[in-house]
Amino acid sequence: MHCHLIDSLPQAGGQLSEIYPQKPIYDIPGYPAVNAQELVDKLSEQIAPFHPGYTLGERVETLQKQNDGTWIIGTNEGTQINCKVVVIAGGLGCFEPRKPEVDRLAEFEGKGVLYAVRNPEVFRDRNIVIAGGGDSALDWTIFLANVAKKVTLVHRGDTFRGAPDAAEKVAELAKTGVIDLVLKSRVVALDGAGHLEQVTITGPDAQDRHLQADHFIPLFGLSPKLGPIENWGLNIDKAAIEVNTIDYSTNVEGIYAIGDINTYPGKLKLILCGFHEAALMAQSAFKHVYPDQRLTFKYTTVYGITELA
Repeated sequence: MHCHLIDSLPQAGGQLSEIYPQKPIYDIPGYPAVNAQELVDKLSEQIAPFHPGYTLGERVETLQKQNDGTWIIGTNEGTQINCKVVVIAGGLGCFEPRKPEVDRLAEFEGKGVLYAVRNPEVFRDRNIVIAGGGDSALDWTIFLANVAKKVTLVHRGDTFRGAPDAAEKVAELAKTGVIDLVLKSRVVALDGAGHLEQVTITGPDAQDRHLQADHFIPLFGLSPKLGPIENWGLNIDKAAIEVNTIDYSTNVEGIYAIGDINTYPGKLKLILCGFHEAALMAQSAFKHVYPDQRLTFKYTTVYGITELA
């Protein structure tokens, strides 16, 4: 079978690449620990011999059943793909960043304001202001402390929601002067001529502080939404797609759902479980694509990649 991946993000990898690419993952068999982006890179390398197709940076908007039983998938950019089986592996849905109320925020989006860190080298020797108190804010503050010219972390509270060891590391970096830590404060305004140059911070004393900044990164989490998936006639329970655990098929013939996007009794939202669901789904999908062929189960340890591809 030929597989084609459509993703609204500009790269494959979902949450791993978009939210926490440098964060270690501990539940992948064979890896005592592996960084999220490294795992995505290894998976891409592993699938490369099978020559999958990719449509990135486009969101699936429409799903239309054809008279011959196939599907036409349409994206927001007008791309159309004909297929026999649709597998929804949308994680928690389409992510939209939670944006703080900051004067002129939208004006500087893409001109100094970023809601995710994709390429840390963009911040090399730059003045960075990060806002937030969760894992992402803590992790990127620690990581960019060795990249940026200056990192300032602004948090509305005086305790963090993120991992205690990360919070302790941030406190130590602040104590030694490697970063600036501003607590019980929030960013209220941005300023610059064409590109961000300054952020304004206010604290408990209601006195404004102006900081030089080349980039402002507000990290207040992402708001997941199912988006167009809600309109495809699928059985949905609490923003997740109900599936049959025999093969992770949905109530619509020819459509499967695997990973965090699905729900069933005993569901565990682990990457490890996603691999298991994908394996069973693929066996069932083959029978759907080739109903007249007998599926002979093969082990890659015996046949290798070449003969299976």
